[in-house]
Amino acid sequence: MTTFSVSTRNAHGGRQWWVLAGFVVATAVAAGIGGLGVSGTAEEYGALRQPAWAPPSWLFGPVWTVLYATIAVAGWLVWRRVGFTLPLWAWTVQLVLNAIWTPLFFGAGRYGLAFADIVLLWAAIVATVVLFRRVHRPAAALLLPYLAWVTFAGALNLAVWQLN
Repeated sequence: MTTFSVSTRNAHGGRQWWVLAGFVVATAVAAGIGGLGVSGTAEEYGALRQPAWAPPSWLFGPVWTVLYATIAVAGWLVWRRVGFTLPLWAWTVQLVLNAIWTPLFFGAGRYGLAFADIVLLWAAIVATVVLFRRVHRPAAALLLPYLAWVTFAGALNLAVWQLN
């Protein structure tokens, strides 16, 4: 298997913390890309016809903050074991799919396309969990709340798409 590997054998001491910072920055960039050019999402969300079980808009910020932190730490833990190999390519794919959802849903108002993205995101998270589990079970476990939230968000996206 050909991989781009940043071996953990070379990641002693302080370098590991710099790499953790890199994973945090990567997730922050994904979150930031999601918000680029998309303002007033709370107002737009509030104006949508929603199912009765839709959460208030203020809940999304705190939930995503915790989830992005766990996504970063999970990636870092796997990197420490196997470097940047297949499991982290899957991690990267899910992060890219995560980043494009907000512009699709809020920026473009393309609820159906956003739902297709979230289905792909869900599959990418499942693949990442499976690959991470083979390398570092706690890292895989850190992604389970993310998977649960994206499952809920997918159901909400589908409901909003049908109602609007």
